[in-house]
Amino acid sequence: MRSLRLIIALLLLSLTLGASAQVTKRTGGDTRGKKDKKDGAPEITTRQQSFYEVKEPHDADLQWMKVIQREVPISKGKNAAMFYPEMPNEDGESLYFIIMRLLAKGQISAYDQEAQMFDEAHKINFGEFLDNRYIDYTLAKGSTEKNPIYEFEDADILSNMVKSYYIIEKWEFDTRSNQIKPRVEAICPVIHREDDWSGETARYPMFWVKLNDIRPYMAQQYVFTDDDNNLPRYSLDDFFKLNMYTGDIIKTKNLRNLSLRQMFPDTTAYKHAQDSIEQRLRSFNKDLWVPPLDTLQARAEAEEEALAAAEAALEEAEEEAEDTEEVEGEDGNLERTKRAIKMKEDAARDAKAKSKTKAKSKTSKSKTDKAKVKEKKTKIKERKPKVSTQTVNTNVRSVRNRKK
Repeated sequence: MRSLRLIIALLLLSLTLGASAQVTKRTGGDTRGKKDKKDGAPEITTRQQSFYEVKEPHDADLQWMKVIQREVPISKGKNAAMFYPEMPNEDGESLYFIIMRLLAKGQISAYDQEAQMFDEAHKINFGEFLDNRYIDYTLAKGSTEKNPIYEFEDADILSNMVKSYYIIEKWEFDTRSNQIKPRVEAICPVIHREDDWSGETARYPMFWVKLNDIRPYMAQQYVFTDDDNNLPRYSLDDFFKLNMYTGDIIKTKNLRNLSLRQMFPDTTAYKHAQDSIEQRLRSFNKDLWVPPLDTLQARAEAEEEALAAAEAALEEAEEEAEDTEEVEGEDGNLERTKRAIKMKEDAARDAKAKSKTKAKSKTSKSKTDKAKVKEKKTKIKERKPKVSTQTVNTNVRSVRNRKK
């Protein structure tokens, strides 16, 4: 009897210990979850990072690439979505605050602005950067000498002076999709300072940050891109993936490592170079394929209309010149002017007549070809099977059979 009671007591004790262990395990899991939560940006796992990362295409799939640097100012297009709000509030925080907080906690790395190379050798010390910019900071709790964590006030990080960003775009032609697509590789905040005497604005780039490093954090910040609709429908990550920003090209990768302003000091030539590069990039996909016949015909018609309009404008200008020409009978200037005008009119008339005859001949030829084809079809349709000339009347009875 005592042994039976002992066995029952041991069983009850084991059940009690198992239940308490499960409760402790759950509680420990909840505690760890609470400890992982920090102020500001949440922790991002490796799996989350790989989910948002835009992978570079393989070298074997690339046949052409153009690397450009673009300035994205707050004053153009929908770019203000990157700078709103100026200070963190209930709508969230701007891209600059996201970058600065991540750098302060050591969750991402910043790279030297001048080198534009993203390796270990060109990483910058964020503490030294804060000292050089005269930004007040303190070391947060849990900071170590190897892994420092910085804290600063929102008003001390010069957010109101960041008026533009430099971005590095890679335009890559992928043989798998047979298309050229832009991909943003890195982004750099730029401080604008206006000179008190000259009134000119000087730009001071800060540092480069790889966009893949901050994509998981940008995906959690939603923004609105229209003043008429204040509903935030896109995240900052979508803003870059969909190329919703607007900016001017300021540099292309070249052998001398010069900016467009250094290569084209004249303002007109500089603007022309920007437009030319932009146009070539935008029309690259269109130039890969032969346009359909309807498009070619529309282009030819538009060219003919433009030629006719130019000829009409020339005739009108010549008439005005003839009307305003001073009459001087002694020199014979009027006669020479009339003769020159008549020669130009004859030449324009002959050119117009030739173009019309060519167009008519092409049209008539196409019409005759269509008529011939139609005639052949009708002849084929009108053919009937041959009918035998010997007709047999089955309704007439044979006389021989009737006599019988």
